[in-house]
This record gives sequence, C-alpha cells and structure tokens, in this order.
Amino acid sequence: MSTGPKRIALLGSTGSIGCSTLEVVAAAPERFQVVLLSAHENVDRLAEQARAFQPQRVVVTDGAAAERIDRANLPPGTEVLAGIDALVDAVADDSVETVVSAIVGSAGLRATWAALEAGKTVALANKESLVVGGPLVTRLAAQRGAALLPVDSEHSAVFQAMRAGRREEVRRAILTASGGPFRDYTPEQLAEVTVDDALAHPTWSMGRKITIDSATLMNKALEIIEARWLFELDSGQIGVVIHPQSIIHSMVEFRDGSVVAQLSPPDMKLPIQYALTYPERMPGVAERLDFTRAMSLDFQPADPERYPALGLGLEVAARGGTAGAVLNGANEAAVAALLEGRLPFNRIVPVCRQVLEQHNFDPQPDLEQLLRLDAWARQEVFRWICN
Repeated sequence: MSTGPKRIALLGSTGSIGCSTLEVVAAAPERFQVVLLSAHENVDRLAEQARAFQPQRVVVTDGAAAERIDRANLPPGTEVLAGIDALVDAVADDSVETVVSAIVGSAGLRATWAALEAGKTVALANKESLVVGGPLVTRLAAQRGAALLPVDSEHSAVFQAMRAGRREEVRRAILTASGGPFRDYTPEQLAEVTVDDALAHPTWSMGRKITIDSATLMNKALEIIEARWLFELDSGQIGVVIHPQSIIHSMVEFRDGSVVAQLSPPDMKLPIQYALTYPERMPGVAERLDFTRAMSLDFQPADPERYPALGLGLEVAARGGTAGAVLNGANEAAVAALLEGRLPFNRIVPVCRQVLEQHNFDPQPDLEQLLRLDAWARQEVFRWICN
C-alpha cells in the first residue's frame, strides 16, 4: 500500500463536483495527488486545471474537443489522451488509487465500471452508474474487492448515519429534498415555467442538468434507486421528505425509533472530502454551521401528486432489471430537450413514464443490454417530441 499522497483520477474535473474536488485536494497537498484529469469538451478549463495540479495525464472524451486543446498550455510531460476508450484504460492504470467519478449522466458508467473492475476505490458522484447498472455494479465491486463510497450529499449522509448502528437495525433511510424552486407552484404555474426559472435553484449551485432534475425532483427519484443498490435496501425502506433549508442531508431511522441525521451547510466539499479520507476525518475547507446564529429546520411531506417523479423512482427501485436504464436515458433526453426549447418543463416526467411503460422489461440484463436500452430510451423521447 502506498504511504505517500493518495493518487487520484478525477473524472469530470471541469464540472461543479470536479471543481469542488480540486478545492479539497488543493487544501491538503500532502494527502492528495492528482494523476489524471478528464473533461468532455471544456478544454480551456481542463488546461488551466492541469497547470495547477500537474497530472500525468489529461483525457478529453469528446474527439472534436480534443483536437482543440493547445498542448503548449499544458505542463511539460503531461500526456493528452482522447476518447472514452482512452479514459477507460487510464482509470485502470496502476498509477491510480482512487477514482472520483463525477461525469454527468450515464456516460460515467463505463469508466466507473473499469475502475471497479481494476479494484480501485471509487468515490461515486455519478449516481447514474447505480441507477443504470444497479446490482451489476455493486456485484462487480464485491467481486473485485473495490470500495464504492458515495459523494452525493444525501447518500454520504445515509452512509455516515448508518454507522450509528448495525445494518440489520436500520428501519429506513429518509432522503431530504429542498423541493426546488417550484415547491409552492400550482399545476397552472408549472405549465408556464421557463428554462431560466428551472435553473434558479434556491440553495445549491450545480450544473444545468442536475439543476433541472432538482426542479422536477427527478434527482430524488434517481437517488432512491441509487440508495436501493448502494445500501441494499428495499424500495419500501426509502423515503423522501421536503426540507427547504438543505441543512439536514439525509437521515436513518433505526428499529428502536432513533433517527440519526447528518447536518452541514449545502457545500459539496464536505461529502467529497469524507469520501477521499474515509474512514478518517480531517480539517477541511467546507463551510461550517454557525450555532451562534438562530436557525430553523422545516420538514414537509413529499406530495406524490406534486412530485410524480418520486413515484417513478420508487417503482423503478422495486422493479430493478432494465427499468433504471430506461428511466435514466429518457430523463437525460427529456432534460436536453427542455434546455433546447423543444419540451415544456411540466412534460418531462410524463414523457419518462411513457417511455418506461413502453419498453420490454428484463429482470436480469447484462451491461451491454442496459447500454442499448439507455440509447433506445433517448431515441424514444426524440420520437415522442417529433410526433
């Protein structure tokens, strides 16, 4: 085992999670060393990060974007690779100890799979890997002796709270949701929501796709599915509550009635750092709660009629099989259509349900079948919009 700094491959380094991860790394250079950075197409920011952190390799997964990178702007000796196949090979390299999987969407599944297959520790911010791959991913991690540590604030909170008791003592996990910017909207108001409205999240600063998911609460639906596989829970053991302040990130209720919660300001650097240092804790750069100031913590039931995405998440978590891949692919395509002005906000969830109901369900798919169905679901959304 290495006694020097932990060698990290950061996938999706130019996104919000990637940038927060680099803040954590920069605050503790004696503990962490970035050996690989990857981005899809933001080559200017990638080059800037490479100059700051001196990785051995950078990978640009978009081929056209890779051709735009100016190697003169990179540190001497930094290797430039292009394409998803190159990324898959790079994460399995012996120079990598820990992989932070922060690529948005199902595109992150192949690299996460390769890292687990190589027995790496994976700090997972890419929830779609478990939404799509579910039991295949967790089974692979167990077979290869790889560690799978959650980075999502909700799953990190559950992971931490579950340490307060034995696994068999857990009654349920309760995921918190801010409710997004439209928690008080009527159906008539939702029909008039614009893209700019949906991108104005009240508490978190995130990328465009996850911000839209937070407005529909599809992010919570996906988190239900992720929690199902990550913590080996039944769908009936996972609940959601609206918590507008985003201070309690999730809770675990034990069979004796005790509820253990994890609290902190809405700052992703804390769960990122915990995943990178687990099982240790260390001083960090995340914002802290100030108990010298008055505060209140509010909770509201998550109304299934207002938030129909939650019903989808519970259904898919219960069914397993191919359902997660189809829901995820349909949602990614629907969100992209919204951002392009081709689909109204209030049609995202109905489109996803329609595509899910149309697919040929298989309870025991392999990885290639899941990837094919992910692509099929995207095409179905496109066809639905065009019709």
